[in-house]
Amino acid sequence: MKKAIANVSIVPMRAENSDKAEMVSQILFGESMSIIETNKNWTKIKLDFDGYEGWVDTKQISPITEESLLRRKTCVVNLLYSCYDNQLISIGSEVESNEEEKVIENPRDEITKAAIGFINTPYLWGGRSFFGIDCSGFTQIVYKTVGIKIPRDAFQQAEMGEVLDFIEEALPGDLAFFENEEGKIIHVGIMLENNNIIHAHGKVRIDTLDSIGIFNKDQNKHTHKLRFIKTLVSKD
Repeated sequence: MKKAIANVSIVPMRAENSDKAEMVSQILFGESMSIIETNKNWTKIKLDFDGYEGWVDTKQISPITEESLLRRKTCVVNLLYSCYDNQLISIGSEVESNEEEKVIENPRDEITKAAIGFINTPYLWGGRSFFGIDCSGFTQIVYKTVGIKIPRDAFQQAEMGEVLDFIEEALPGDLAFFENEEGKIIHVGIMLENNNIIHAHGKVRIDTLDSIGIFNKDQNKHTHKLRFIKTLVSKD
């Protein structure tokens, strides 16, 4: 199967081959993908990182041979944003580098640091960057910066890890999941210290969590119903 990489800072991934179609996700600079089909100016792709499929503008990706992709050495950008190849790129992007991969000694600390860096980033459905991000894109990219690969959507992420019995067991970096009235997982956030949670809701913000769910002090009400908290990070 033919391969490609994103050649602009953010590539919108759409449900159909049209600029007017819903943006279902984003591809960040340097991320690789498999090409499924091409239709005029649009290419249907499958992102290598999380298996997400959608349509992208063909001009925003560059073909690469599988051999070149295998030889390609990259690192994940862990700064909120940086300049590379004369363009502004987001945290989570992949850039070419010959440096040794950094060993993450305290992943929970790094998760917390990366998450807090997103404070006030506006909510954007399908977003995966500091320009705009949705709840599961936020958790996915933050985890990516510490070398932990998790799926794109909240309900998929909820299938990973170990369920905690009590909120008090949660440690910074654990993921809290929330459900709608039908019991479907619709939201996810990252636990911080003292029963605080950071999540993308209108913008990336910090709220408190109790046994009911997220309490938004600005609205003076609970906004999300807690389903469970899961740990995906070693407690060592």
